[in-house]
Amino acid sequence: MLSLSFTPLIPWPVIAGFGVLVAIFVVLAFVARGRTAVLRALALGLVLLAIANPSLVREDREPVKDIAAIVVDRSGSQSLGDRPAMTDTVRAELQRRFGSLTNIEPRFIDVPDAKDGDDGTKLFTALSQGLADVPPDRLAGVVMLTDGVVHDIPANVAALGIKAPLHVLVTGHPDERDRQIKLIEAPRFGIVGRDLTIRAEVMERGGTGSATVTVRRDGEEIGRRTFPTGQPFSLTTKIEHGGPNVVEIEVEPLPGELTTINNRAVLPIEGIREKLRVLLVSGEPHQGERTWRNLLKSDANVDLVHFTILRPPEKQDGTPISELSLIAFPTRELFVQKIKDFDLIIFDRYANQSVLPSAYFDNIVRYVRDGGALLIAAGPEFASSASLARTRLSQILPGEPNGRVVEQPYKAALTGTGTRHPVTRALPGSEASPPAWGDWLRIVSAQTKPGVQPILQGPNALPLLALSREDKGRVALLLSDHAWLWARGYQEGGPYLDLLRRLGHWLMKEPALEEEALRAQTTGHGREVRVERQTMAETTDPVTVKGPTGPERTLTLTAGEPGLFSTTFEATELGLHTLRSGSLIAFVSVGPPNPRELTDVFSDTERLKALAEGTGGSIRRLADAGGSTVVPRLQAVRSGRLAGADWIGFRPSDSAVIRGVEVYPLALGLWALVALAGAVLAMWLVEGRRGRAA
Repeated sequence: MLSLSFTPLIPWPVIAGFGVLVAIFVVLAFVARGRTAVLRALALGLVLLAIANPSLVREDREPVKDIAAIVVDRSGSQSLGDRPAMTDTVRAELQRRFGSLTNIEPRFIDVPDAKDGDDGTKLFTALSQGLADVPPDRLAGVVMLTDGVVHDIPANVAALGIKAPLHVLVTGHPDERDRQIKLIEAPRFGIVGRDLTIRAEVMERGGTGSATVTVRRDGEEIGRRTFPTGQPFSLTTKIEHGGPNVVEIEVEPLPGELTTINNRAVLPIEGIREKLRVLLVSGEPHQGERTWRNLLKSDANVDLVHFTILRPPEKQDGTPISELSLIAFPTRELFVQKIKDFDLIIFDRYANQSVLPSAYFDNIVRYVRDGGALLIAAGPEFASSASLARTRLSQILPGEPNGRVVEQPYKAALTGTGTRHPVTRALPGSEASPPAWGDWLRIVSAQTKPGVQPILQGPNALPLLALSREDKGRVALLLSDHAWLWARGYQEGGPYLDLLRRLGHWLMKEPALEEEALRAQTTGHGREVRVERQTMAETTDPVTVKGPTGPERTLTLTAGEPGLFSTTFEATELGLHTLRSGSLIAFVSVGPPNPRELTDVFSDTERLKALAEGTGGSIRRLADAGGSTVVPRLQAVRSGRLAGADWIGFRPSDSAVIRGVEVYPLALGLWALVALAGAVLAMWLVEGRRGRAA
């Protein structure tokens, strides 16, 4: 290919100025000398041409194919109904038909679902990234194979940034029907033991006008009601425990609806405990009393009521009651009227001194069996005739004293059960042998009841800390009053805060301290889920995982710390996953509770219409009236319309790659000098002859 090119020796504005001066000079020459001034004009023109430095350029070009981008939507909404099959069919047919367009090369760009599930469908972002290496003039056209639900549509054609036609092929059908749950007010936190209100709405297209809604909490159905569709309604649920409470709201499906995935809304609610009320009763003043008090008062979440028995009823020293400054122990108020208000009752070195009648101990037994918690921190009195084990509490205590008190230095040690129990597992210092903590100096000799395994032991394997469950409640028996030695730093102390806090939280049913538990949570790395199984057994059953729609799969857990097994897996879909191990069940919501892809699931031909037509392209449904898939023909169009009733067009650009360039200067060199000299000589001869003739 030949072309003329100019490479001026001086800037073009200067050349233009010289040109104006030459034109004026030539006009004056014509006026003064007539037609002989043509030679002067020719000579000056050759000078200007030499300054402009014209060249003849010869380019060696190799034609290249134009690019047609085919953006294939593989987002979540494209997995509904028959859209996946329709997409695969049309993609294969387009690839086959592009084979007949010899000058156009197809480039397929598959756009998967977003990793976090809430970015929606971003086809234009993917298009820009997929064409980053393609010059704009090589783009012959763009085809988008989608359901029309796109979330990054440019505001106008100028913002689109391409000059090629955009054709949109829409999957799905115009008569689609669907029903879904929309959350209006969805609290993320709730107080344990209190009711929480959730507002929601059933939305539908092609429905019946009313629908039955089922509510589940942690997989257990707690309610079922019928509501009119298109109108907000309220649901009330009780927060049963601390930690995640997974509430599901599910609406019954429509016959033949597009998908049932969005028929269920998942709401993880974090249960927060209000002030925990603890009743601490100290039988007498002693060194460890302040340890318990300081520990409980340091927790801002604990509301402590503490009484110390300073003057038992049998003490008669003649002092009139009116002169005593002591507060009477409100036994009836605490153990009859308000006993159910407490989350935990602690008897610290309490001896049965007729302060509490036998009927009150019956109340404590009922309180525990109904879900309360009791801790006995025993001292020498527990081995005496005034022991609480000789009251009606004996039926719920995990151990019985044998009347002996052992007073000798010893290291509190974890039992085999204790190494796996979450209260004592991995206590700081327990990894050493003997444990790296200070001695205790006293222990009450006792025998645990059948089925009760102590988690801490003292000298000669005597039980030191034993736990048991009694119906809905829990009981702990600490057979020493020397935990305060750790608090005071005796022989460098020990992990009394970890031990006593874990013990208290276990008694108050903290989910993280359950002996048998199955937990799952997302790790923050895409769709990765971590699964943990806490058990007191040496081995554990596999965990089965079921996604929102997919089949079950089985996970094998790996042992970590004693009593703790774990693994991770990659979730293949967004939504609520159900995990089971034996009789245990857990839930984990992967991605946002209500993904953006499933908020609007109906295929749409209107969102992209203005943009497609603005580029000269078109938008059409692939399904005809009979339900068959119709793929338009592909044509290369150099001018005129770019789409028809049954075809879509692409505009070729005749692009080429330059392999070589040769430049031939026209105003430089010997021949240009000869031309200029010839013009000057001719001007001299003509004007000289004319002068002699005159």
